[in-house]
Amino acid sequence: MTGMNLRQLRYFLAIVDHGGVHRAAEALHIAQSSLSQTMRALERDLGTELFHRVGRGLVLAPAGEGLVGPARSILREVTSAERAMTDIAAVRAGSIDIATLSDLAVDPVSTWIASFLMDHPEVRCRVEQGDNLAAVTEMVRTGACELGFVSAPALGDLESDELVEQRYVLIAPPGSEARWPDPVPVRSLRDEHFVLAQQGTGTREYVEQLLREHGVEPRIAVEIRQREAVVPLVLSGCAVGIVPLRVAVGFWQRGGVVRELDPMPTTKIYAVHRQGRLTPATAAFLDAAKSSLDHWVDAVTAPSAAHAPLIERAAAAFQAWDRRAALRAHPGSG
Repeated sequence: MTGMNLRQLRYFLAIVDHGGVHRAAEALHIAQSSLSQTMRALERDLGTELFHRVGRGLVLAPAGEGLVGPARSILREVTSAERAMTDIAAVRAGSIDIATLSDLAVDPVSTWIASFLMDHPEVRCRVEQGDNLAAVTEMVRTGACELGFVSAPALGDLESDELVEQRYVLIAPPGSEARWPDPVPVRSLRDEHFVLAQQGTGTREYVEQLLREHGVEPRIAVEIRQREAVVPLVLSGCAVGIVPLRVAVGFWQRGGVVRELDPMPTTKIYAVHRQGRLTPATAAFLDAAKSSLDHWVDAVTAPSAAHAPLIERAAAAFQAWDRRAALRAHPGSG
């Protein structure tokens, strides 16, 4: 066995990412026969099949599935080392591989990505979603993704950075303002029907635990996989929901009723990664995410706005973020 080289790993991942030898060869600008020969040599050296040949196509064999994560990790480390010698001071290119809880994918992770790519248009970003902490941390631990976003610190060999405390609020249909005090005692929700995320997701588990701790057995009107679908369902008037404050802003702007809860439910968002230095692009992205959160927290907790309802402060924070984004996209327009 002679072992693997970087060219073989790049060729292997090209086949995986492009779904076959023909497209991978076109992307690599090499002959298909050369790519096939390189893969056969790698399989011979390793003593196992990486792909099963099915008709005229390929599917990953178990050994190939096991190689994907380590191969991505190795190539990221090599890329990082090469870039560190020539371009360590600036993030001009690169790739970011992110794993995130599905509950966090739309907000805040997609918001951070959009903002970062506005300033770094040459960076490529790939996002994988998992329904629970174990799924996300496994993608980070195996090297399939470099950075993960979760709602609890990771255990074992991963590092966890606490980013922000996430507040939850009650959302109710438009026109129901008179029904709700502010804040709403959680224990008073016994007779309400809820729109809840699908079982197995972090948000569903947290909301059910919160309600039961205060003597409320949740009555489920609608169970939905996509957390973002909770907002239009509650707007339609069929039930109430409990969502993160950031999600509630758009709901409130569309005429929905938002109330704080007593006690105020909170969770935390953590960034998890393997020990050691992050690649330059990923490190810069994480710094940008932290900066975005700092602006958000400062706006929501500013003493000058303490007299305003929480949802109004949150909406103002988003408006300030939109103004900063517009100035970055069109410098000089402000």
